[in-house]
Amino acid sequence: MPHLKATVLLALTLGFAATTLPAAANPLVFGNKRISIITPTLLRLEYAEQGRFTDAPTMFAINRDSLMHDGYTVTRIDSTRQVEINTGKVRMVFADDNLPFGQGNTRFFFTRYGKESSATGRNLHSKTRRLNLGGSVATLDAVSAEIPTDDGLLSEDGWYYLIDTGSDIIGADGWFAPRPRESVQDQYCFIYGDDFHAPFHDLGVISGKVPMTRKYMHGVWYSRWYPYDDNYINELVEGFDREGFPLDVLSMDMDWHTIADARTGIGHNNTALGWTGFTWNRSLIADPGATIGRLHADSIRVCVNEHPHDGVRPHEDCYRSFMELMGYPAATDTVLLFDAGDKKYLEAYLEATRAENRELGVDFWWLDWQQDYLYPKVRGSQMSHVKWLNRNFYEDTRRGGMRGAGYSRWGGWGDHRHPIHFSGDARSNWDVLRFEVKLSQTSGNQGGYYWAHDIGGFAGKSEPELLARWCQFGALSAALRTHAHRGPEADRRPWIWGDKATESMRASYRLRSRLMPYIYSAVRRTHESMLPLNRCMFVDYPTEAEAYNRYGQYLFGDLLLAAPITAKGEGDDFTAASEVWFPADCDWYDFFSDERHEGGTTAKVAKPLAEFPLFVRGGTLLPMQPFTRRPGSSQPEHLVLRVYPGADGCDNSFELYEDDGVSEAYTRGEYCKTALLFRRNGSEVELSVLPGKGSYEGKPESRSYTFELAGFEKVEGLRVNGRRAKVTENGGRRIVSVPEQKIDKPVIITFTI
Repeated sequence: MPHLKATVLLALTLGFAATTLPAAANPLVFGNKRISIITPTLLRLEYAEQGRFTDAPTMFAINRDSLMHDGYTVTRIDSTRQVEINTGKVRMVFADDNLPFGQGNTRFFFTRYGKESSATGRNLHSKTRRLNLGGSVATLDAVSAEIPTDDGLLSEDGWYYLIDTGSDIIGADGWFAPRPRESVQDQYCFIYGDDFHAPFHDLGVISGKVPMTRKYMHGVWYSRWYPYDDNYINELVEGFDREGFPLDVLSMDMDWHTIADARTGIGHNNTALGWTGFTWNRSLIADPGATIGRLHADSIRVCVNEHPHDGVRPHEDCYRSFMELMGYPAATDTVLLFDAGDKKYLEAYLEATRAENRELGVDFWWLDWQQDYLYPKVRGSQMSHVKWLNRNFYEDTRRGGMRGAGYSRWGGWGDHRHPIHFSGDARSNWDVLRFEVKLSQTSGNQGGYYWAHDIGGFAGKSEPELLARWCQFGALSAALRTHAHRGPEADRRPWIWGDKATESMRASYRLRSRLMPYIYSAVRRTHESMLPLNRCMFVDYPTEAEAYNRYGQYLFGDLLLAAPITAKGEGDDFTAASEVWFPADCDWYDFFSDERHEGGTTAKVAKPLAEFPLFVRGGTLLPMQPFTRRPGSSQPEHLVLRVYPGADGCDNSFELYEDDGVSEAYTRGEYCKTALLFRRNGSEVELSVLPGKGSYEGKPESRSYTFELAGFEKVEGLRVNGRRAKVTENGGRRIVSVPEQKIDKPVIITFTI
């Protein structure tokens, strides 16, 4: 241990002796100080009067049992009151002085860019913010251009202190409680140097992994603040099918329900009347159960908007059952203040107001506008209103073995456990589109992994070119979800914007459908690794200067690199360009043209309105499927594998992940992983689809395949499972078709180049 030896040598040079202490139980207690070694790169520092430390979880720190059991040493430097903890990745040297951890008595040493760096024990509030690489925001409501974000885990100096001091604890009953007064200091020290994957792993350890989402939530949504009736819904679905656009989720804004004062009419736009409601507006949808049933029969899921802040009013169908649960069986006009801080109230609210919709088949709820209501924090708590509601509303959807399904604004640290999130009511302009491309990346640095934006912008009149470019970004984000306000100029149906824009949007929507096997596999990768789905270039390339300040491009999972167009184009085809840096670890290939871009180079990539800069990592198998109308619920029995050349010596793999898409059976190991391998040795190339490992309800027993060999100058002697096979061409790509076979049998293709 060179660092430990250096410390001992320093001590001896100064005339002091160093003593390695016997193996100490983790956490380590020194008077009123306590240090928990969670991972080699994450330590918790506490200071509590009378040594009364906090062991209960918080909304951020949900896992208290995750501690290192070995692999660290504790050394006391005699006569100096100095103690060193060495985790193998980080050395912490602090004074055993019974004072809080601070700048003068605490220091960390770690490796960054091959050299030793250090950080003092000062807290977050005195950290140099300009070095932080960005996080998320609560909402983009009324935003018309880029705004500052909160901090994320990543910082150019290789460390981040997350302050949990003063936050409420979560009791055994699942409810919050004030932290004991004796708890003076509680901070989490992410010390990672230039290993930018480490803090994401550590976030999963202390704060829990982002759960698997329902697959359809990553599909295509239609949403609009508009009074849907049965005719509108039927015409809408028919239009999506007729025009060749996929659709997975129909989201209904507030007009689905009656408003607080029924005498004023239905769907009144006067917000002073209140937006809260739980009773179906049957003048619009006479039989909601039948309507939802028809949508479900067509594999379309239903989401309804919810503004709970005005509570349950006497005109609501659920009023009597709610008041009985609250202990007011005879009430006829009493209105109780909505109170998320009251356990009895919130439990009664969730039971009574959602009972009918559960029976009718509503799939999940869209929690809207809670961040601005009355007070920013839950009464009696230090946590934000939206975070607490996100947690409780998400858990409420985990019934009958179903995965939770949240849809709300971002609640901050720890809210990654309640996906997915939406960014709010931003303006429709190019600046907002540009910022959303950046925000989707930096939000991942704080755990905001799945942002579904209002594609096209919520407020203001869009334009065909802008909407088309926004859809291209949406196709490579957490969900392709349009949403806008009530005005006629805000209708986001993609086939009404003229031929060029419609052609472009059709390509984006269909791309989303075709990429769903890859997207869902990338979602699984995020669940396992905690690496963001849309991630900044520096997450994977922290030592490359070119990776920084490139928020116009991002990695979408492990295999795709996107650089959406965010500025007006020129000419009849609206051609515009993005500057793209191509990392040097492989060559990158244009998804649309198959053009090769050498790794380690930068290029201006121009695209007409029908395309955008999208690139595939060379030497990998990209799993896709044929276009399907309902990609969020499909279980493909035909797999399309796009393959581009890799360098000599390539030995790359990607895991196709599949499960039932909606239940928590995946937590019990009910899923299938299929390894997709690319190997090259000289001129010999081998592509393998190995037998799928694992099973789940609905797993296809057999599958056919199409291999698209793109960008290869020549392909000779091609064999499938040892037999010569026919190769055709389509648009310059060589196509190899493999007939249907059992999914537990391998497919191995070999050829020379």
